[in-house]
Amino acid sequence: MTYKDTLFFVGKCLTITHEKGNRAQVEKRLKSGKVDWDNVVKLSTKHYVFPALYCNLKRANFLHYLPEELVLYMKHITDLNRERNKQIIEQAKEVNELLLANAITPIFLKGTGNLLEGLYEDIAERMVGDIDFIIDKNAADKTLKILLDNQYTYLTESSKQFIYTKHYPRMAKKGRINAIEVHIEMTSKRFSSIFSYQIIKPQLRKVGTYKLLSHEHQIAHTIINKQLNDNGYIYKNIALRNYYDLFLLSFKADTIKSIGKFPTIFTQLNSFLAIASVIFQKTQRIHFEINENVIRYQNSTIKLLETPKKHQNRTEILRLFLITELRVKLLIRALYSKSHCLFVLNKMSDINWYKRKFGFKPTP
Repeated sequence: MTYKDTLFFVGKCLTITHEKGNRAQVEKRLKSGKVDWDNVVKLSTKHYVFPALYCNLKRANFLHYLPEELVLYMKHITDLNRERNKQIIEQAKEVNELLLANAITPIFLKGTGNLLEGLYEDIAERMVGDIDFIIDKNAADKTLKILLDNQYTYLTESSKQFIYTKHYPRMAKKGRINAIEVHIEMTSKRFSSIFSYQIIKPQLRKVGTYKLLSHEHQIAHTIINKQLNDNGYIYKNIALRNYYDLFLLSFKADTIKSIGKFPTIFTQLNSFLAIASVIFQKTQRIHFEINENVIRYQNSTIKLLETPKKHQNRTEILRLFLITELRVKLLIRALYSKSHCLFVLNKMSDINWYKRKFGFKPTP
């Protein structure tokens, strides 16, 4: 199996709980025995969908087609992730109660938000990084103080934010499984006026004691976070975990309607929907607008899948260019802006910053 073939196979597997056509095609492929499970494991692990793959195959009653040792391994990893997610939910509950008791309302985002609302049939499906939540920026200082007073500490020596920031440095608490990120913005500065706290606030949903984004805003944020904040549109990278979230959210709200509220970034968001639809074998759940731009983007992105090494090299070159451009702009601004100058000096004096850049483990 080539990289492209493996990617499309895993994509189909992630939809078989809901898509009868893909289910039939996956079963036919499994019966043929023509599946390179080493490639499937590597790719699904890299894309953080390994537990979701197992859960979908299990629900479809397809596990008997897999090697027995692989099934045991998949079950083990999925069980570990389920236990981890139970602890993440408990930690989110603790943070939520702490802040609500102090008149601060956290709005949980991304994977944690999805877990809290019960988006997944099995909480083990989602692999979660940090616990992300956004608060009103006017309550930022108070929020950070409350967390510090309740045994949360910064994971880096530098806790000061002298310039625009999407979120404050990661914080952790001894005995708790995950780091948390306190957001005051939804996006990088370039797009902050398009998708912000003030925009999401009127449409928030309450699930139990938690505040979460509306389903339309969840769809938009899932795409914006990858396509714009992480430069996915430029890199033309595939993001199975984000596609899977999008697929499940498409049962809650219409995808094209959800991005239609953002005309200035519609092209980038629409392109994400188009690629997700292709990877999931043109599922009817993901609606997007077909036009010349999206067809061109689809063709060039899928073509890159045929040469994964070339794609990786392209991504690294673009990443280096974007990072260099950002740092040059930052240094120029530091010449005439006190806040930018303080930020640069603060980074230059942080030994852990150098360690992270050169691949060494930061000092606790």
